[in-house]
Amino acid sequence: MNSTLLFISGPEIMVVMLIVVMLFGADKIPEIARGLGKGMRQVKDATNDIKREINESSEKIGVDTDITKNINKEITDVKDSIDDITGPIKRNM
Repeated sequence: MNSTLLFISGPEIMVVMLIVVMLFGADKIPEIARGLGKGMRQVKDATNDIKREINESSEKIGVDTDITKNINKEITDVKDSIDDITGPIKRNM
């Protein structure tokens, strides 16, 4: 199995890391990583806050939030039924 990260192979990652070290220096890399980590955390927190606000406001106005769960369950049931029907056909091929 080929180990890739965002469709970048090992040698390409090494070249990118070398360029980063050359541009910023080895002492700046931890600082850059901390900044990226903080930024990613802020984005995650903001996303969670937005989700929470949507859920709270939908509960206030009485919107049924279980609709998507019910739809997903129905889709899963249909997929399972299709797999049950086509299973013997697939095995014969």
